Amino acid sequence: MNVDHLLERALNLEFLSAEEGVFLFEQAATAELMYVGNQLRKQHVPKPVVTWIIDRNSNTTNVCIANCKFCNFYRRPGHEESYITTIEQYKQKIEETFQFGGEQLLLQGGHHPDLSLSYYVDLFKELKTLYPNLKLHALGPPEIAHITKLEKSSHLEVLTALKEAGLDSLPGAGAEILSDRVRRLISKGKCGGKEWLDIMRAAHQINLTTSATMMFGHIETNLERMQHLVDIRQVQSEKPAAAKGFIAFIPWPFQDEDTILKRIKRARNTCTGDEYVRMIAMSRIMLPNITNIQASWLTVGKKIAQVCLHTGANDFGSIMIEENVVSAAGANFRFTANGIQDAIREAGYTPQLRNQQYEYRELPDHIVQQELDQSTMVVD
Repeated sequence: MNVDHLLERALNLEFLSAEEGVFLFEQAATAELMYVGNQLRKQHVPKPVVTWIIDRNSNTTNVCIANCKFCNFYRRPGHEESYITTIEQYKQKIEETFQFGGEQLLLQGGHHPDLSLSYYVDLFKELKTLYPNLKLHALGPPEIAHITKLEKSSHLEVLTALKEAGLDSLPGAGAEILSDRVRRLISKGKCGGKEWLDIMRAAHQINLTTSATMMFGHIETNLERMQHLVDIRQVQSEKPAAAKGFIAFIPWPFQDEDTILKRIKRARNTCTGDEYVRMIAMSRIMLPNITNIQASWLTVGKKIAQVCLHTGANDFGSIMIEENVVSAAGANFRFTANGIQDAIREAGYTPQLRNQQYEYRELPDHIVQQELDQSTMVVD
């Protein structure tokens, strides 16, 4: 294999194998990967615009029986700190989100053994009745797998019922690394890699827009990282022509603070800024059929995320009015609406507010005129 030849093929939007991806990741200079990632970004998104979104990442429940070794957020059934969010709490959170200029609730939770399909159908219907303009970007493949098992149903039937109840899009949560070797060690209670991918296939069949993620930098190999990208690319290539499929890909490094994975498996977040930048470039190189690549400022901070905008990323994600899961493992960066736009401008791009479908939104007047509550979000 030859670095120059592989990079030339990547610029031609060819599908590279997992092994070729490993070779590039391990042998190519960072500057070479950055250049090609940026050129590919220009092919997919020619305008010098970087998108961002205002939403709120809330949790239906913190009760979970998956026992993931990297999660500090969950509580076992019956734990004194366990909860299920009430409608009154949702109303407060949603109304605050609207006040902050957002229109979407990123709604996820644990594998609660008692919350069946009817619970989520009723919840989504009630939220949409109360707030018809609310967008629900909710659950994720592991939760769909869990509900499917409780119902003794099929992925397609569960997803169809949820879409009819008001689900607008399906996050790429719970992907971690799609290798079953890795999943057995870090998230044994979740669905396997094949089921995760099959759920996304089913979502695409009913035209549910989805995203895909990767949490890396723990116990996986470079080959497992690249195979993860190849598997996502394959599912995207199978989607119906009219479906958007995976509208975005978001990689982030494992956050290790106080996690069982760190204590027992001795896995530590050793991902440097250089490695993250290289992974953003490799994401763009290995995923020529996915338009949007997001830089995870929440886990790597402002400066590294800004570099990623010149490496293949075209999206800066959300200001995240609320986020509990990743933050519980040590991610503590925050942005205001003005702060995220300033960071994008500093990197040489024009900030553009978007929705989950990557359609442009006008910035609400009250966001233009005043900063969001500094006590809620502090720039780091």
